[in-house]
Amino acid sequence: MDFSNQPTVTPSQPEPTPVVGSSEESLPQEQPELSPGPASAPAVQRRVVSNFGSDVISSMQSLLGTIVIAIFVITFIVQAFQIPSESMENTLLVGDYLLVDKLCYGGRGPGDHLLPYRKIQRGDVIVFHYPVDPKQHFVKRVIGVPGDRLRMVNKTVYINGKPLSEPYVRFIEPPSNLLRDNFPRTDMPVIYGMEGKWWVEMRKLVEDGELIVPQENYFVMGDNRDDSQDSRYWGFVPRENIIGRPLLIYWSVQTIDQETAAGRAYRFAYALTHLFQNTRWNRTLRLVH
Repeated sequence: MDFSNQPTVTPSQPEPTPVVGSSEESLPQEQPELSPGPASAPAVQRRVVSNFGSDVISSMQSLLGTIVIAIFVITFIVQAFQIPSESMENTLLVGDYLLVDKLCYGGRGPGDHLLPYRKIQRGDVIVFHYPVDPKQHFVKRVIGVPGDRLRMVNKTVYINGKPLSEPYVRFIEPPSNLLRDNFPRTDMPVIYGMEGKWWVEMRKLVEDGELIVPQENYFVMGDNRDDSQDSRYWGFVPRENIIGRPLLIYWSVQTIDQETAAGRAYRFAYALTHLFQNTRWNRTLRLVH
């Protein structure tokens, strides 16, 4: 066969492969290394100072944000209180630390009807500003609500003519005190420990031997009924004085009776060094009822 008319493919000549290092032109030009000189030091320092300043500003912003949130929570939502006296034993003991819900009763604003706030009820334990000295905080139990007719006979509380069931009450003495155990009394002069202003006001609110609780006011007493300075001695708690309702005992610690300055310092040091032993673990994280 004649292949003379067939197209032929002529293989192209391979291009010569450059040999590394075969010529000076193929070598990359070496770049001289730059060593930091005196002129570059201020720039490095400026970057360090700038980063440090940014970190400080960021930390301050985080700290301020935390403080603002804490203030908001303490002011409007929940606050910690300590029990300093025996008036609520055995429900609350000296050395109990409480978290108090400040929102449960609402803020008495127009939005209270839209949110699930609850009314103050008979039997609620409340924290409030002491009416005689609002700088002090007291904790007692609500016994009489607005409109109630209240009296005590031999330590038994009667509300609207019916005896009140009080399983939480603690008595340490037999009936013996005329005002403490039988209330109200208008047939005797003002008693030691009783506020004179309250004595005058109380006499105007007694009808048929019963004390009528006015609107926007509450009659409160301590659970340790024989050792409690409460509404029997200084009067009603106005609604605006009520802070909130204790939620739980977040910590409870046994206390040492030392009233002097040196004694308080010793008590603090002792509590720190015996924290585990002094904590009442069976009361810690207990709900308050």
